[in-house]
Amino acid sequence: MIAEFGQYALILAFTLSLAQSVLPMIGAQRGIRPWMAFARPGAFAQLGFVGFAFLALVACFVRSDFSVAAVYHYSHSQQPLIYKIAATWGNHEGSLLLWVLILAVFGALVALFGENLPPRLKARALSVQGMISFAFLAFMLFTSNPFDRLSPVPFEGEELNPLLQDPGLALHPPMLYLGYVGFSMTFSFAVAALIEGRVDSAWARWVRPWTLLAWTTLTAGIFLGAHWAYYELGWGGWWTWDPVENASFMPWLIGTALLHCQTVVEKRDALKAWTILLAIIAFGFSLLGTFLVRSGVITSVHAFAQDPARGLFILVILAAALGGSFALFAWRAPSLNPGGLFAPISRESALVLNNLFLAAGTGAVLIGTLYPLALSVITGGSVSVGAPWYIATFVPLMVPMVLLMAIGPLLGWKRGDLPGALQRLAVAGALALLAAGYTFSRETGGSVLAPLGVALGVWLFLGTLVEWTERVKLFRAKPRENWNRARHLPRAAYGMTFAHLGLAIAIVGMTGSSAWKSESVKAMQFGDTVTMGDFTYRFDGIAAVKGVNYLAERATLSVTRDGKPYTVLHPERRRYAVQAMSTSEAAIESSGRGDIYAVIGDRAGPRSWTVRIYHQPLVPWIWLGGLLMALGGVVSLSDRRYRVGVPNRLPIGQVTGA
Repeated sequence: MIAEFGQYALILAFTLSLAQSVLPMIGAQRGIRPWMAFARPGAFAQLGFVGFAFLALVACFVRSDFSVAAVYHYSHSQQPLIYKIAATWGNHEGSLLLWVLILAVFGALVALFGENLPPRLKARALSVQGMISFAFLAFMLFTSNPFDRLSPVPFEGEELNPLLQDPGLALHPPMLYLGYVGFSMTFSFAVAALIEGRVDSAWARWVRPWTLLAWTTLTAGIFLGAHWAYYELGWGGWWTWDPVENASFMPWLIGTALLHCQTVVEKRDALKAWTILLAIIAFGFSLLGTFLVRSGVITSVHAFAQDPARGLFILVILAAALGGSFALFAWRAPSLNPGGLFAPISRESALVLNNLFLAAGTGAVLIGTLYPLALSVITGGSVSVGAPWYIATFVPLMVPMVLLMAIGPLLGWKRGDLPGALQRLAVAGALALLAAGYTFSRETGGSVLAPLGVALGVWLFLGTLVEWTERVKLFRAKPRENWNRARHLPRAAYGMTFAHLGLAIAIVGMTGSSAWKSESVKAMQFGDTVTMGDFTYRFDGIAAVKGVNYLAERATLSVTRDGKPYTVLHPERRRYAVQAMSTSEAAIESSGRGDIYAVIGDRAGPRSWTVRIYHQPLVPWIWLGGLLMALGGVVSLSDRRYRVGVPNRLPIGQVTGA
């Protein structure tokens, strides 16, 4: 009966989402207060029904109710409990329910914390959010019902994909979805503002926390996914420009541009049309990512479904959302007041230029992602677009962007002093050039881009510190004044500092892991050794290990450094009987300089195994950089301005009673 209750809850949520889509919108248009007020309880009730349905599906997985098709296809009675729960969103139907749940969560949060929002704007935003929920609930109920029953009831399930039986799966998809779906709230506010015909600094202040929340969680989700691929897939890398990886990266790029545009709207009441357009495009890319993983157009470990009919449904949702919002934008954009003017050399101009680089970079990634798909549909041919394409197109656009990231914050609003900003960055520039020269002198056949990458990371890191020292007048005022200024800086300023520092550190880590990675693949018998750099690896043996739902061969590799014991690595080769599938569990030893990484492969002979060993310089810097970037978003979210909001602006017209 749990599945039936969950099904009824989804039907009720579907009906309620229709009411939430229609009544508040009409109420805001005609000034009917009760209809507008319905948006708030409607958002809470929708969260209650969808949340109940989600918990019902979790209960079905935990109880191993194989009469439910999703449970049968993606679970097994011997799976550990954490993977039974994670399997709830490790499949198409369950992940779609999580998608809708997060939609409802964002709507309920706006209803709860949006007391300072103008009633019309709030009603319209929640109405648009209800429309999105209605579309995806319809998609779920008519094509992807998570509570579909099987008859006769199977005795045992088919098990979750062994690659997904990892603790990272319990965090990565929900975090990624919070980012993906979070941009729906920004989209809803943008559409509501277009309908109202009013975009101002107050609107930017209201919508910025939701953009920050989406950007922060998407940042964390992307880095969690990269880390999962790094240690779970056993190939020694963390990013392959896979179409699904790109599908999460593109809304992140546009979301980054959107955050900076909202700052200009809030501070200077400018770039309004550009901000609205970016809000629409960011959610459009989120829908595109949903289409890619559920349409069958790609084959990937990240893909959930291979059903073209489902993909067509999502394509209709994508076309309706983008077509309607772009038409509304075309109608309203000419009437949007452009706001404050600014000189070509100013902080606003630097932000605009950086946003253009981000938009162009997104376009490069989009072309690389969709071109093979388009070619396959049009000609039936196939082509692979790999790292060389993105290095040749995306990286050159990011180089000037990073250079500007250090300069822009030192420029004044409206009119900036470029020579003065460059003078304050002279030491940072000199040290960046020294870092590039040192890196070039140490090159031993690595990438020629390595000195550039290191220089950019050093430039951005030091430039960010220079900007902070300018704010607190470090070395130019007494320590007490420095301390008082540091204490009273807005948390959003610290958030920007952390995010920029994190990106600088990640750039150096990405450069090191790409340019100086080394690899050894060798068939080894017991007692054989391999030497790479300062490290020597001795293959000591293999032991059989029994897990809860797998059997494994666990290798022992003793590692010495310059002849002294360093560590012992235990890579595994696991065999899952239900799916008849093997996985590699890498053994990784991290330090500040990088990782040593070992993987055990198949037997190479009667008494030998294939052993792959990697040296991964500076990879931990990537994870540290990602953590700092996400922390920057969290710190910015805690800024008092976003917690207390701003005073209500004057209404355009009077709201009448029913």
